[in-house]
Amino acid sequence: QGQLVESGGGWVQAGGSQRLSCAASGRTFSDYTIGWFRQAPGKEREFVAVIRSGGSTYYADSVKGRFTSSRDNAKNTVYLQMNSLKPEDTAVYYCAAASRNYAVTTAYTTATRYDYWGQGTQVTVSS
Repeated sequence: QGQLVESGGGWVQAGGSQRLSCAASGRTFSDYTIGWFRQAPGKEREFVAVIRSGGSTYYADSVKGRFTSSRDNAKNTVYLQMNSLKPEDTAVYYCAAASRNYAVTTAYTTATRYDYWGQGTQVTVSS
């Protein structure tokens, strides 16, 4: 049984950038769709971005144009580049892996589609 480990979180000023990494072990990483979710204090976990095994991506409207996800299958790692950060981006960010192949990418906006989750990494954006 493998695991996902996020890294790269921390404190950043509004308008700044940060890159999160999601490293996987113990599985055929390239076959998995990787999603990013976040949870702010007192709020439900929400979808941020997804990158499919073939590299196609989809983003929540709130981050579209600011966040970009990419993957390096040779390193078993997926990245979330976050630019023009806002205080409302403050949250714990999670990556998750889905083994099932859904025809419609928007299916991956639902957390229950995912089989494995990382432990999360805190991102704090100060104004």
